[in-house]
Amino acid sequence: MFQSMLGALSADLAIDLGSASTRIFAVGRGLVVDVPTRVAILEERDGRRRLLAVGAEARQMEGRNPADVRVLQPVQEGAIIDFEVVEVMLRHLMLQVQGRRLWVGPRVAIAVPHALTDVERRAVRESAEASGAREVHLVEQPLAAAIGAGLPVDEACGQLVLDVGAGHTSVSVLSLGGIVFSRRLRVGGDHLDEALVNHLREHHGLLIPMAAAEDVRRAIGSVMPGGSNPTAWVRGRHLDSGYPRAMELDANEVRIALQEPIQQLAEAVLHTLERTPPDLAADVAETGVVLTGGVASLSGLDRAVSRMAGLPVIVAEDPQLAVVRGAAEWVGRAGSRKRAAG
Repeated sequence: MFQSMLGALSADLAIDLGSASTRIFAVGRGLVVDVPTRVAILEERDGRRRLLAVGAEARQMEGRNPADVRVLQPVQEGAIIDFEVVEVMLRHLMLQVQGRRLWVGPRVAIAVPHALTDVERRAVRESAEASGAREVHLVEQPLAAAIGAGLPVDEACGQLVLDVGAGHTSVSVLSLGGIVFSRRLRVGGDHLDEALVNHLREHHGLLIPMAAAEDVRRAIGSVMPGGSNPTAWVRGRHLDSGYPRAMELDANEVRIALQEPIQQLAEAVLHTLERTPPDLAADVAETGVVLTGGVASLSGLDRAVSRMAGLPVIVAEDPQLAVVRGAAEWVGRAGSRKRAAG
């Protein structure tokens, strides 16, 4: 009864802590937070650290900050590297969502990487509890992505999910509500941007920031040739002269720069199928691959992986929200199970 009263005063929340973005979904309200995973900290002379900004405001300070201001990315390649900063960030964001109701802590589901160690799970849980959550559920990201994509994960049928985020990619086979096999590789949006940066440095002698590479990828990025060939301007420093320089890039050159990491994604799908039990592999051959994650919207990615892996590939609806939507459904199920048990 008391728990039911608390539930009425606070919304169930789902959190997707990504390398690039942190998203919070409030059950019954939808997506309420979608901000860059960046935190700006002022390091005072007495050693204390004070929060300056979170999200987009902190991201704008990156590369422009004085020595006593640090812009931190507490989640990198899908892993939390600074739990203290994550705790501060979550507390700030949850206060925005809950407002004055934060004294009644929400029930929270957090999407975490597959095969997280017990120590890491405890650290994530403690960070969320210290941020104000009264109850914390951890759901593995591949399972959350599958649920958010609308897959029948509880059925006895193999489902393969290719979740391509900013810092890493997971390739997972699921059946009967669990993960049969999952592989994690260091290929994601950040690595695509890095590939473009390296291409421009090697072939044009132009050094551009990662943020500029990301803007170009989002604007004209494509991994399959098409009828149109859009262009975008990019600015950086010419390595020979040391002077600022701008050049116009077209989609074909971006496609060439991204070939190697895209090939790695397709090879990871094939490797996962090799490790999958034959009956489930047969299911996947029939149902295909479901593509989720923020990079899933990259033009032609589904067709490229399909051609390289020899499997049908389907992009989930709003693929960048699949994980947080799935975690929201998970915490809703947890609440229903608890009420039924009570």
